[in-house]
Amino acid sequence: MELRQLRYFVTVVEEANFTRAAARLHLAQPGLSAQIRQLERELGQPLLDRSGRTVTPTAAGAAVLPHARAALAAAERVRETVDEFTGLLRGHIRLGTISGVAMGEFDIADVLAGFHADHPQVEITLTETSSDAMLADLERGALDIALVGLTGQELDPRLSLDIVLDVAIVAAVAAEDPDRRDRIALTELRDRPLICLTRGTGVRGVLERRCAAAGFEPDVAYEAAAPPLLLRLAARGLGLAVVPELTPAEAAAVGVRTMAIVEPELRGRLALAWRTDRLTSPAAKVLLGQLRIALARRKPMSR
Repeated sequence: MELRQLRYFVTVVEEANFTRAAARLHLAQPGLSAQIRQLERELGQPLLDRSGRTVTPTAAGAAVLPHARAALAAAERVRETVDEFTGLLRGHIRLGTISGVAMGEFDIADVLAGFHADHPQVEITLTETSSDAMLADLERGALDIALVGLTGQELDPRLSLDIVLDVAIVAAVAAEDPDRRDRIALTELRDRPLICLTRGTGVRGVLERRCAAAGFEPDVAYEAAAPPLLLRLAARGLGLAVVPELTPAEAAAVGVRTMAIVEPELRGRLALAWRTDRLTSPAAKVLLGQLRIALARRKPMSR
């Protein structure tokens, strides 16, 4: 029995799927399956039930699972103790971020480059996807740290959050739009074609939750993964873009005007998130600290 086989077994249980587990472990699926079968032969019992649509632990597998996790945690503590003694950081950190943020106000690439220069033994995997997907990945242990947009929904209590941005969500229209108001009620969006971020993002989630509370479903005519494209569409008169607030200069530069959304006001929040009960790697703790410092410097939060 080898520690890597126990890690493979735990990962398959967490993913409930050999293909996803192999991708998470950076292995070929046949090789992963072969290692699990070898472990089962050595123990003399099947650990996984492969008969259903998802892979689940057998009774023996369920009994083995906490001991496998404890063995992996103990081995990791041994490595961390030695690393701390020698002053060396190493390991693998899985970081997630919302689409487009690395190219905008928050220079994630700069933070990662500095971290890599100081700690070249640490491997970092960067994933760019929706907030909903990253929150799910944090909950099941597929990510260590994520920069996510929040919708106000109840989150897993094991998650810790550090809010790095809290801004108003506004409506942007073409600069020449005949509606010259600077405020628009949420209910007035009911019959307007909207341009918004994709489902699973924080801004989209806030919009949908607030509209549902007001008794209607927003009519999203166009959607994109990042605000710059939304603004370009709005500037061409294709609808009303729902985006984080802009300065007057930023709005003028892309050919739009903004109106505050009121009754109620909508807020967009961006947060660093991590699993409090799993962020045990010294490398992950150091990177989290550097991200918190760097992101806090970029833009002051509104309250």
